[in-house]
Amino acid sequence: MAGITNAAYRRLCREQGAGLYVCEMITSRGLVEGDATTKAMLVFDELEDVRSVQLYGTDPAYVGKATEILCTEYGVAHVDLNFGCPVPKVTRKGGGAALPWKRNLLGEILTAAVSAGERHGVPVTMKTRLGIDADHLTYLDAGRIAEESGAAAIALHGRTAIQGYSGTAAWEPIGELVSRVSIPVLGNGDIWEAADALRMVEQTGAAGVVVGRGCLGRPWLFRDLAAAFSGAAETTLPRLGEVATMMYRHAELLSQHMGEERGCKEFRKHVSWYLKGFGAGGDLRHRLALVSTLAELESLLGELDPDEPFPAVVLGAPRGRQGSERKRVVLPEGWLDDTDGSGLSLFEDADEVSGG
Repeated sequence: MAGITNAAYRRLCREQGAGLYVCEMITSRGLVEGDATTKAMLVFDELEDVRSVQLYGTDPAYVGKATEILCTEYGVAHVDLNFGCPVPKVTRKGGGAALPWKRNLLGEILTAAVSAGERHGVPVTMKTRLGIDADHLTYLDAGRIAEESGAAAIALHGRTAIQGYSGTAAWEPIGELVSRVSIPVLGNGDIWEAADALRMVEQTGAAGVVVGRGCLGRPWLFRDLAAAFSGAAETTLPRLGEVATMMYRHAELLSQHMGEERGCKEFRKHVSWYLKGFGAGGDLRHRLALVSTLAELESLLGELDPDEPFPAVVLGAPRGRQGSERKRVVLPEGWLDDTDGSGLSLFEDADEVSGG
């Protein structure tokens, strides 16, 4: 998630529980051409011993070279290819969730990345969606191609590109993909609580889950997930005082990585996610959303009621962007005319940072 899964937040989540925490999405072209924005996003915490990066690309040569750079210059231990982004500025160029429609191009990109990764013992995985829309599904072919190309795993988000983040994710196709391929399939979509992850794995046979919006304002979700998958039935329901401590720790880590002024400014967008459902008044929320120093933040957090229980009403409730289903997916002209794409030349912006 652009602007969310930076080094500070990955460190915070890692302090809560086991898991693989993936860097914000970067573009292959941006990395190969030395784009400043791209390089600035490739920052890792000093304790981040397993470096994982999500890579976006539409050109096999660029993706292969970018994977090589990540392995040799950044010490990355895992590369995840993003073929799930539904944002119009990405799909209109044939990228993200649009790209798997071109089966051969998808295979060329995967092969280039896997080959580069194999030279350094670095696994390559891919993330995708069900397809462009209900009439143009791609997930079964994408799974087959991922397996044939040597990908280590495939993560499937149970929505199409046209759905964006609206409605409810379909988990049945995840189970269908599990039955069709021999590589691990990870389920993605509507994992809001640890219980959701257990249900998904039970219903689909997925090897694990991928969490996106579910961790917004909930870094302790990974503690819950680790406990749930180890057999513990308890769920963390922190009181507001514990949430406040987590909020300060988050801002502190951001300040360590970005400097205090910039770190506190970056933290502001997280305030509403952390406080969702709690009784903190509008004035206090507003002041927290304008915080500029750690001292100011500490003072404002002290105004919260530390004993206020976690609002059970928000359990299982969506967090982050939702919106409504789009009328159409913006695609390159003639994109749906064939499913080949071999040798197709597509342009990607060097500083594209949208997730998916």
